[in-house]
Amino acid sequence: MVPMISSSLKPAVTRLINPVARVAVSIGVTPNAITLLGAVGVIGSAAWFYPREEFFWGTIFIVFFALSDLFDGAMARISQKGASLWGGFLDSTIDRVTDSAITIAVIVPLIAADDPLSYLGLATLVTGFLTPYIRAKAESFGIECSVGIAERTERLIIILTAVGFHGLGVPYILAVGLWLLAILGVITVFQRMTVVRRGLASR
Repeated sequence: MVPMISSSLKPAVTRLINPVARVAVSIGVTPNAITLLGAVGVIGSAAWFYPREEFFWGTIFIVFFALSDLFDGAMARISQKGASLWGGFLDSTIDRVTDSAITIAVIVPLIAADDPLSYLGLATLVTGFLTPYIRAKAESFGIECSVGIAERTERLIIILTAVGFHGLGVPYILAVGLWLLAILGVITVFQRMTVVRRGLASR
């Protein structure tokens, strides 16, 4: 199995953000507040810039606000209260909303231009929902299902890189990114479905 980028980079990223997270906790900022602030920033940036085809600056703003996703989890672990079930649920739900907002905002100008790439965007939207759904459903059966060649971090890196460079005028980069997302998304869905099928068959 190909290791996910998120798993490979997590230790280094954690060491980098923990000091900042400690400062935020010490001044009374809550993880849920950071989660909500980041979500509003991502959704607002995607909705404002991408439909206007200002892809580069939209990506810059989205990346800035998306960094909040790194801090809320670290803050929850560092705080005296620790991570809460509500906080975990809120974070997971908002991840689905922000991911969808980014993809939809990319699709809107493609549909307006009658660009066939919009169909790839729709495919990535569907697999983006299915990937976490399958994991949640599997875990309700007591089956660990965090496998997959393209988890959320990988998908975000691919789409934001493709859209950002598309905004700088790099030819075909958006098409490459959407094709990659569509293919990897389908593979990830089948990988997770296979894990669930084997887990249920072994009972």
